[in-house]
Amino acid sequence: LILHPSLLHLLLLPAVIFNNHFLLSLLSLDPVDVLRALQVPSLPEGVKKVPGFCTSRRSSSPDHAYRISKKAQISAPTKQLFSGRFPENFSIMALVKAQAGLQAFLLSIYSEQGIQQLGIEMGRSPVFLYEDQNGKPAPEDYPLFRGVNLADGKWHRIALSVSKKNVTLLLDCKKKMTRPLPRGNNAEIDTNGITVFGARLLDEEVFQGDIQQLLIASNPQAAYDFCEHYSPDCDSPLPKTQAQDPNTYVS
Repeated sequence: LILHPSLLHLLLLPAVIFNNHFLLSLLSLDPVDVLRALQVPSLPEGVKKVPGFCTSRRSSSPDHAYRISKKAQISAPTKQLFSGRFPENFSIMALVKAQAGLQAFLLSIYSEQGIQQLGIEMGRSPVFLYEDQNGKPAPEDYPLFRGVNLADGKWHRIALSVSKKNVTLLLDCKKKMTRPLPRGNNAEIDTNGITVFGARLLDEEVFQGDIQQLLIASNPQAAYDFCEHYSPDCDSPLPKTQAQDPNTYVS
């Protein structure tokens, strides 16, 4: 999907401006807390706080999540998530409950020229969209996960591990599916464009549902550790790095 540069410029205008101290501390985090970077905890229009994955959790307060409605329009310059280079091998991890029957993108990263370089589709037989600086892989070669439904109205722990020329989906801490990712060597993602949550630009269908976590780590192993280190079962406390008080997010 290519967006006209003039439209891309308009989307960059309402970006949240952070003070330098907060921005620097945010950019040094690994994994990157995408919801925090996009200011979702400040509850912009179309977002409200709701109970999360665990309504009671051992040794800590219950989880909370963010309900995303059709009205929500959440985006920011990708530089607010990654100060330097986007990692070549990485993990994307989400704890999410998409509206049943949905077929929409949870996250999209666009280049400065408005080309979608990365996207995670929710729904039946979801696609992992990835396009490097040389346009590889071609759209017909995007990894497709047949027989999986990520939008059935239930909570799912979804982790994607991107390593070399493969992507592995780990679903609910057990199901593993690996697909080829025929990208080029030294593949790059441009960080001079924008990151859009819950949609692809110009798509009519947008993400609707609840989300508790959305993390991007600069190593492919993190996806395999998601359930243990970042999103444990309800009989374990949340890791300190995932403290959920939204007041700690606001600079």
